[in-house]
Amino acid sequence: MDSPGNEPDPRFTLANERTFLTWLSTSLALSAGGVAMAAVSEDVFVPWMRTVLALTLVSLSALSAAMAYPRWRRVQRALRTAAPLPPPAIAPLLGYGVAAVAVLAVILILLGR
Repeated sequence: MDSPGNEPDPRFTLANERTFLTWLSTSLALSAGGVAMAAVSEDVFVPWMRTVLALTLVSLSALSAAMAYPRWRRVQRALRTAAPLPPPAIAPLLGYGVAAVAVLAVILILLGR
C-alpha cells in the first residue's frame, strides 16, 4: 500500500485485516440468510414478504462486502498517519437492517401460527 506515513505496528495491521475479513464473513452470512429466506416454504410467509426479507438481507450483504475494502484502506491510512480511526459508517445500517428483518420475521412467524 502506497500510503503516506510510517509503517504501523504489525499487530495493528493484522487486526485491521481480521476486521476486513470479518466484514466479508458477515456479508457471506447475510447472503446465506437471504438465500435461506427465499427458500422458506410458502406456508410460513406470504411470498411477497419472503421476497422483501430475502432482498433486504442480500442487499445488506452486497453493501457489507462493497464497504469492507474501503474501510480497511481508511483504517490503514489512519494507522500510518497516527490519525483517529474512522467510525464504521455502515455499522448502523447493518445493525438496524438485520434487526428490522428479524422483527418482521418474528411477527410473521407469530401471525402464521
